[in-house]
Amino acid sequence: MNLKRRTVLLAGAAAALTPALPAPTASAAARDLRPYASYWYPDSLPSGTPGPGITWRSLTTWSADTDADLAFNAASVPLAARFTPTPANTTARAGQARIQSLVSFAPTSANPSQGAPTADYYALTHWAYLDELVFWGGSAGEGLILAPNSPVVDAAHRHGVPVLGTVFLPPAAYGGQLTWTRELVRRDTCGHYPLAARLVEVARAHGFDGWFLNAETGGGDSALGAAMLGFVTELKALGAAQGLRVTWYDAMTVNGTVAWQGALNSRNQAFFQAADAMFLDFRWTRSALASSGALAGRLGRSRHALWAGVDVESGGTGTAVDWDAIVPTTGAQVTLIGFYRPEWTRNHLPEDHTPGDFHTADDLFWTGASRDPSRPAGPGGWRAPALSVADRSTVTALPFATVFNTGHGLGWYENGEVTSDTPWNHLGLQDRLPSRRWVVRTTGTRPTVAFDFADAWRGGSSLLVSGTLDAPAVLDLYAVRLPIGPGTVVELTHRADAGAPRPELALATAEPDGPGRAPTYTCIPLDAPGADWQTTTVPLSGLSGTLHTLAVRLTGRGETRWRLGRLAVRDTATAPAAPVGLRITDADGGDLRFAWEPAPGPAPRHYELHRVLPDGTRRFLGGTCQRAHYAGGLAPERNESAARFELRAVGELYNVSSPAAVTHRW
Repeated sequence: MNLKRRTVLLAGAAAALTPALPAPTASAAARDLRPYASYWYPDSLPSGTPGPGITWRSLTTWSADTDADLAFNAASVPLAARFTPTPANTTARAGQARIQSLVSFAPTSANPSQGAPTADYYALTHWAYLDELVFWGGSAGEGLILAPNSPVVDAAHRHGVPVLGTVFLPPAAYGGQLTWTRELVRRDTCGHYPLAARLVEVARAHGFDGWFLNAETGGGDSALGAAMLGFVTELKALGAAQGLRVTWYDAMTVNGTVAWQGALNSRNQAFFQAADAMFLDFRWTRSALASSGALAGRLGRSRHALWAGVDVESGGTGTAVDWDAIVPTTGAQVTLIGFYRPEWTRNHLPEDHTPGDFHTADDLFWTGASRDPSRPAGPGGWRAPALSVADRSTVTALPFATVFNTGHGLGWYENGEVTSDTPWNHLGLQDRLPSRRWVVRTTGTRPTVAFDFADAWRGGSSLLVSGTLDAPAVLDLYAVRLPIGPGTVVELTHRADAGAPRPELALATAEPDGPGRAPTYTCIPLDAPGADWQTTTVPLSGLSGTLHTLAVRLTGRGETRWRLGRLAVRDTATAPAAPVGLRITDADGGDLRFAWEPAPGPAPRHYELHRVLPDGTRRFLGGTCQRAHYAGGLAPERNESAARFELRAVGELYNVSSPAAVTHRW
């Protein structure tokens, strides 16, 4: 990690970023105050004793009022609306090709509610191609019903992607018990399904968008099949009234047996009709997908309610896929694409991989070997999603700002200074990120563009353009729909590590003439970058209408390394009000739980918690979009009888409130 020209907190610099794992203790009575993502069994629990770190819970007995971790797990970012700009290439299909991803971000148990002190995480950033995310997991030894944790939901919602929890009834070979299936679909004396209502309560309380149902425990009969169909029907009806979705996995058939079809047919169409969508098992064929799409039409449903499963867990971009069966190069798309475990982009890397290694692999998966969605291709027979799927954006209102924070990093920066040198991940702190990574328009040598973790203006990463400049290069950053008013300005915080590029702000106020074409840019010179971060403010008084593209143009000769740490578009810059009522709600040694209330007015982007050291410097402990936070593994400084903590609200422009403070006596 490059800490050159940065202030490192020497006092306790190795303290873990929240939520840290508490230090080992000799006391057997020590309580684990860390909050974890929620998971349950339908009702009865397995026999025996749960393994280390596992808590067995029954959904039947769950209540939001008694859930001590709900404040940490409840998402706070609403699902953003999004639009589809003119596609970056001529093959991406607006209104057709879409993607669902089934992602296991962590094990079912011991999955921290609010991030962890490691940068090694599947920090998904290519949200622009996703239409639905499934928080995948569950096991017979831990729990079968998973509620997504708040960082995943908040990041997805910021990019306009709904998130589904998972109900996984595993095969008997993996510990599945038919009793759990029967308990899930059990009726009350009035003929209703209590756990259908409970699943709706869970989704509403946690702030996610519905459920993915995967019933794979064999041994059922037609009575169980009928009960499951009734359950799905009631779950959809109850959920639809709350804006929730239900996706059914192609496993159980209408006669209650488990027989994966790889198609929509008479054995599973009743479940498809009861749900909003269906994920077709991986054994589909070209003819099976064609007949499935045709049957969906005869049932009065769209073929775009069918996800064709593509298992990339072990093969990633080397997976053999009959792409023409799903997204033929000519003609309409047959079904949608359902990726199973695309976190291969992280999992296949060597143990010593860096965040940069992960994003290089992830860009390869989503945009192809060129890492440029305006010309996606390969490797080999892989069709990167950018080839077929039109990207989408949620950047439609002022103020808008980004510090290119990917949701993980090797340290934490504030205004270019290091306030924690501990690795971390927390997807809820992720920015709305550029959707077209990375479209570079040049007649010369193409420079390399990447998120970089060696330095940042704020958060954990910055945008780095490096390589040889021998002709002007325009880097498209954001497709937007931002109104231009008399006081609208664009702010850029940037720096040159090497070379002397001449940067310009490149703006477009209209869409390009067609897919794959460049828009007409208006270029405005910026201050020449120096070795230190500097902010340039550009009034847009010469423009009117609506911004459609935010880009930068670099001109120079020779090797260059230019960083962009912040980009903002605003009319005004009002700081948020300070949070109210900061307090410590529970403590055990150096493990603390904090809670507070928001101030009246617009909700902040997120909150940041610092510890004030005896010498007056501040150490960053963590950030969250919630109104509760856990800090662990803390200890008194030398001769310190009490620790002071400060909480600040952070606005959309990354302007911060005055602090709320609380003191904890050791």
